[in-house]
Amino acid sequence: MSAFGLDDHDAPLYTVGQVASLLGVAPSYLRRLDEERVVEPARTDGGQRRYSRNEIHRAERVVELAGEGVTLAGIVRIMALEVEVARLRKEVASLQTAMDGDPGTGRGAPRDASPPTGA
Repeated sequence: MSAFGLDDHDAPLYTVGQVASLLGVAPSYLRRLDEERVVEPARTDGGQRRYSRNEIHRAERVVELAGEGVTLAGIVRIMALEVEVARLRKEVASLQTAMDGDPGTGRGAPRDASPPTGA
């Protein structure tokens, strides 16, 4: 990682003005997303918002969905479901790796009939 955190996608480096310019939106729009807790930038000691690359990508997804006509409430739900799908995909990959790596539980091994957590 560089001395300035440039390789750290969670490093809060960008101002609201910079992000607004990058995304082609008004700074007030980004402030509203923060107030609604859709995007949560870090704060400096003086209270100024600072966005990481990950938060910029999140804001970019919001702008994309809003451009498709999705309401803010719908955007929040879609993004929460996208996070859940990504988590479940990782879990499935991990379980698949565990099954493939353990000769005693190879293909055809009995599976637990209980539904997954949260179902």
